[in-house]
Amino acid sequence: MSTQPRRPGLRAHLSLEFPMSLGVHDSYEEAQKAVDYLSDHEFPVQDVLIVGTDLKQLERVTGRLTTGRVIGAGALSGMWLGLFVGMIFALFDPSGFNLLNVLATVVFGALFGAVWASVGYRLTRGQRDFTSVSQVVANKYEVLCEHRHAQRGRELLQEMDPMAFAQEQVRRAQEEERARLAQQGGQHPQQPSGQQPPSQQPGRGYPGTPPQ
Repeated sequence: MSTQPRRPGLRAHLSLEFPMSLGVHDSYEEAQKAVDYLSDHEFPVQDVLIVGTDLKQLERVTGRLTTGRVIGAGALSGMWLGLFVGMIFALFDPSGFNLLNVLATVVFGALFGAVWASVGYRLTRGQRDFTSVSQVVANKYEVLCEHRHAQRGRELLQEMDPMAFAQEQVRRAQEEERARLAQQGGQHPQQPSGQQPPSQQPGRGYPGTPPQ
């Protein structure tokens, strides 16, 4: 549980004073559905936070990157930019709309885009000769809310999906039990001060060993 005070700016909107869990979901869509249900039932969703845990980045390679493709993409991007600039100037030209000026701007933009992209590609020295798209995803999505609304939120989510709520209760109980066992496993029983273990006390040896 976080006890940090709210801070101004974006970080203040991405934190809660005393968050409590309403449930853990396998996908963002399930977490979104839960929050949407809370919102439909007039729950104060401004005090709700969706947290993605166990983050991982996925990068899908979409193709090979060659000099020709780089130049072509740069030229196409430059053409769109040149068309936009040419249309702006043509629309506000006192002498009237001139199509030749627009075409000249498009050609100049294509040449500039191709040269710029080619120079940028050469600077990479072939260290990344492929194109890709990437996305950061989470394995689990936990819905949190302020502690003062936790009981009401759990009641609403129980009404939405009783089976999922029961599974969440079982999961939470299992986590608490594991935490309790881990805490007990780290504690070793202490012998009273001045008392030796039974195997080291005089007259109490191993089974079959006569008293000293």
